Amino acid sequence: MLLLLMTTQLPAQQRKLIATQPDSTALWRSVSVSFDLLGAGELLLGDYGQMEGAVKVNLRDRYFPTIELGYGKADKQDETTNVSYRTSAPYGKIGIDFNMLKNKHDIYRLYAGFRYAFTSFKYDITAPGLIDPVWGGSSDLRTEDVSATCHWLEGVFAIDAKILGPVHLGWSIRLKRRIHHTEGSVGEPWYTPGFGRKATTRIGGTFNFTIEI
Repeated sequence: MLLLLMTTQLPAQQRKLIATQPDSTALWRSVSVSFDLLGAGELLLGDYGQMEGAVKVNLRDRYFPTIELGYGKADKQDETTNVSYRTSAPYGKIGIDFNMLKNKHDIYRLYAGFRYAFTSFKYDITAPGLIDPVWGGSSDLRTEDVSATCHWLEGVFAIDAKILGPVHLGWSIRLKRRIHHTEGSVGEPWYTPGFGRKATTRIGGTFNFTIEI
């Protein structure tokens, strides 16, 4: 009976020892630099977009503190009203991603994370031939260097895969939520660098080329 009791308790004790073992993975694993190809493509082919890069630190293959810096630009003219909007300014983001895969050492990573983002920018609006609603007649409106700011949060869902050596490719989906902004004297900006076209909530994305060392 005593022998039977000892044999039934042994596996449970072994499991307990395994469960309480600390993570032996080194704290510092690597650092990576990435560039967003999607935003650059939007900027080259459309009326607005951004150039954005990121630096990400790998801690234990599980935690990834991240800094993202970018430069957003818009040059839009409405074909119907001929109203023009122009702006260009830098922006910054800081946050962290978590590798959600059970095998955290895999060459694939599934990230969930968040960012806090901020930009301070100026914009120009030109509106030719506006009709005065009180006195009649028309006049041109031209405002330059209107100051504005924007703070927002981003929820991040991303996939990353090692392609060859230090080269990785991946993409992310971003849910952006504006938390505070200033509009300037002529109303809400048509485009905010890093955030996108005017809205309280936006969905965006990135396609990242990454070098990890």
